[in-house]
Amino acid sequence: MNPIAASALTLSLLAGEVQADETPRVTVTPNGSQPSARGPADWFTGTVRVDAPFKGSDEARVSGATVTFEPGARTAWHTHPLGQTLIVTAGFGFVQEWGQPVREIRPGDTVWIAPGAKHWHGAAPTTAMTHIAIAEVLDGKVVDWMEQVSDEQYPGSE
Repeated sequence: MNPIAASALTLSLLAGEVQADETPRVTVTPNGSQPSARGPADWFTGTVRVDAPFKGSDEARVSGATVTFEPGARTAWHTHPLGQTLIVTAGFGFVQEWGQPVREIRPGDTVWIAPGAKHWHGAAPTTAMTHIAIAEVLDGKVVDWMEQVSDEQYPGSE
């Protein structure tokens, strides 16, 4: 491409012009356009709400959602084939890896869970907790669900 054509293309892109034969590659899903869903009892204990789920398309493997746990609510034990990132946005909760101590999580905390690490996460007994959960799909699978976290394993329920 000659320098004049390259400059014209750059100016065109800076001006926000899109060529007629180009398909937009940015998608905006408006807030409120997807209904909230209740977390299934097979995967959660207590009241859990899942909002704004997202899933990559084509070659993109990332998926996730905003998840709100009412006080005392939590996931079942589970693993992720490519790991999981949690970004705590509100409240107070816990995360625990199998065989390790329970850890507290609060707004602003980012939690990385390694691939295959058996773990659970959820709210504290008297405080709700919300996080954004992000994981990648491997061979069509993002999570392997296991047994529920028992009352004896959950902090504050003795």
